Amino acid sequence: MTTTLPSLSDGHAPITLQYLFRDALEQFENWDTFSPEPSVVFGRDDISISDTFDALRGCSDIVPANLVGDITARLTKPWDGEGPLDEMTFSTAARVMSVLVRKRLLEQKNSVVEQRLSNHLNV
Repeated sequence: MTTTLPSLSDGHAPITLQYLFRDALEQFENWDTFSPEPSVVFGRDDISISDTFDALRGCSDIVPANLVGDITARLTKPWDGEGPLDEMTFSTAARVMSVLVRKRLLEQKNSVVEQRLSNHLNV
C-alpha cells in the first residue's frame, strides 16, 4: 500500500487512523450497489476504504462498542468475541470489512458480466 496513512506502533493505531476506520465504515454503509468503491479523506489524499481497512489489519486496539454492532450486523454468523464483553479488535474488524468490500466488488463485477452477456444474447 503506497498511501500516506499513519503506521501502527507496536500494534496500536493512532487515533486519526481509528477515526478513518469509522469514516470508512460509514462510507461502506452508504455505498450504492453500482457505485465505485468509496474513499475517505486523509489530509489531501483520498484513500479507498479497502486501503483504510487494510491499514488496520495488524491493530490490537479494541473497537469502540458503538462500531462493533455496525460490523456484526453484516455477519452471517453470530459474533462471539473473546472475553466477557465480546470485545473486537480493529484487526478483526478490518479483516471482516475487507472481506465485505471484496465481496461487494466481486458482486459488481459479476453483475456487469451478466448484463453484458444478457445484452449480447438479446442482440
